[in-house]
Amino acid sequence: MLMRNYKLRQWTTAKGHKDKLAEQEPIRLVDGAELSLPSIYVDPGKRFQTIEGFGGAFTEAAANSVNRIGAESKKQFFKAYFDRLEGHGYTLCRTHINSCDFSLGNYSYTNISGDADLKHFSIDRDRQALLPMIKEAQRVAPELLKLLASPWSPPAWMKTNGKHNGGGKLKPEFRNAWAEYYVRYIREYEKEGVPIWGLTVQNEPAAAQVWESCVYTADEERDFVRDYLGPTLEKAGLGHLKIIVWDHNKDLLIERIRPSYDDPEASKYIWGAGFHWYGPEKFDNLQLAHDAWPDKKLIFTEGCQEGGPHIGSWDLGERYAYNIINDLNRWTVGWIDWNMVLDENGGPNHANNFCSAPIIADTKNDRLIFQSSYYYLGHFCRFIRPGAVRILCASTRDDLEATALLNPDESIVIVVLNRTDEQRQFSLRLPDRAGVSSMPPHSISTSVWQPS
Repeated sequence: MLMRNYKLRQWTTAKGHKDKLAEQEPIRLVDGAELSLPSIYVDPGKRFQTIEGFGGAFTEAAANSVNRIGAESKKQFFKAYFDRLEGHGYTLCRTHINSCDFSLGNYSYTNISGDADLKHFSIDRDRQALLPMIKEAQRVAPELLKLLASPWSPPAWMKTNGKHNGGGKLKPEFRNAWAEYYVRYIREYEKEGVPIWGLTVQNEPAAAQVWESCVYTADEERDFVRDYLGPTLEKAGLGHLKIIVWDHNKDLLIERIRPSYDDPEASKYIWGAGFHWYGPEKFDNLQLAHDAWPDKKLIFTEGCQEGGPHIGSWDLGERYAYNIINDLNRWTVGWIDWNMVLDENGGPNHANNFCSAPIIADTKNDRLIFQSSYYYLGHFCRFIRPGAVRILCASTRDDLEATALLNPDESIVIVVLNRTDEQRQFSLRLPDRAGVSSMPPHSISTSVWQPS
C-alpha cells in the first residue's frame, strides 16, 4: 500500500489542557525522519483480528441516573455516546438479564417459585427505565447496536441458596428451565424492537458476591452450554447468537475456558470468551488463549474504577487507554465499558458497591460531568469503526504505548499513549512514509492517515 496520497490528521487529549479530543495541525509527511527519535512503525500489510466495536453498558442504575436530569442534559448524554459525528458512536453494548448490583434492588422476570414453564415471565420491570434508555440510544445511533446480555443470577428459587445474592449454584433440576429463560428473554426483547447480539453464560461465575451472583465451575459451565443452553438456543432458531463463556478476570482465563473449548460438543456452540480487568493484569493470558484456540474470539465485557465516582481523576483515562491498547494488541475484538453513566455518588447501587463512570450525572445541579475516561475512550471508539482490522504496530519505547488499525474506508488509525511526566517526540513510520509527532506529558493521541 503506497502512502503518497495520504494526509495525516491528529487529535490529542492531555492533562492540564482545557481542550479534549482536540484536533491538532496536520503532521507534514516526509520521505524520512530523524533516525535518532523513538519511533512507532506501522505496516498495513500485516493484519490480525477484525473489530466488532466499542461501547458501554445499559444498567438500571444508568437509566435511573439519566432520568434524574433535565431534558437538555439527557439529550446531551445520548449524543455524547451514540451520535456518530459529535459523539463516540458506540456500536457494541451490554445489559443485564434480571437484576445486577447496579439495579435499584433484586428482581427476576418470574419470582413465582417453581415456575419452570415460565408462565409468569414478564419484563415489565425493564420497561420502566432500562428499555426506554436502550431504545433512545438506538434512535440516536446511526447503525443497529450489537447488544450483549449477561445474567448476574437466575431467579432465587432456581438456586441452591434460595437467594439472588451471595453466590449459590443453579439447581440441576432447573438447568433446562434456565436455558429456556434466555430464549424467553431474547424473544421479549425482540418484541420491543431490541434484538440481542450475544449472551454470556454468567457474569463472574467464580465469585460469590454480596450482590447478585451464581457460581459455576469450569466443568459446570461447559456442561450447561453443551447440554442445555446451546441446544435450546439452536432449537429456538437462535443458533446465530454469540455464546460467550467465562466473563470474568484474565488471571484464570486459560484454565476456565479449556474444558469448554476442548469439548467438541460444547465448543461448537461457543463464539469466544469474555474477560474483565479487576484481577491481575495478565495480558499474556489473552495471547495464550488466542494461540491455543485461534478460532475463538476474545471480548472485554466489563471494567470500571471501583470505590466511588473519582470525579476529576486523570488516572481513570490512563487506566482505560492502557488496558484497551494492551487488549487490542492481544487479539481482543470488542471492548465494552461498564456503566455509561452514574450519579454523583457513583450509584445507585443496592449493595453500596459505588463506582465511577465516564460520565457522571450531577443530579443536584442538572449537569453532566465528563471524566478523563470519557475522552480517552473517545480516542479509540470515535476513530476505530466496526470492521476495522488491527495491523502491525511496533514501538521502540516502553513508554510509547501504541496500537494501529485499518478501517473499512482504508484510513489508518494509530493511537499512542504517553503516561510519563515528560514531553515525548517520536516518528510515525509506515513502509514508505514518516512524520514527526510530539505529545505532552500524560496525554493520548490519535493519528488518522486518510486517503486524500
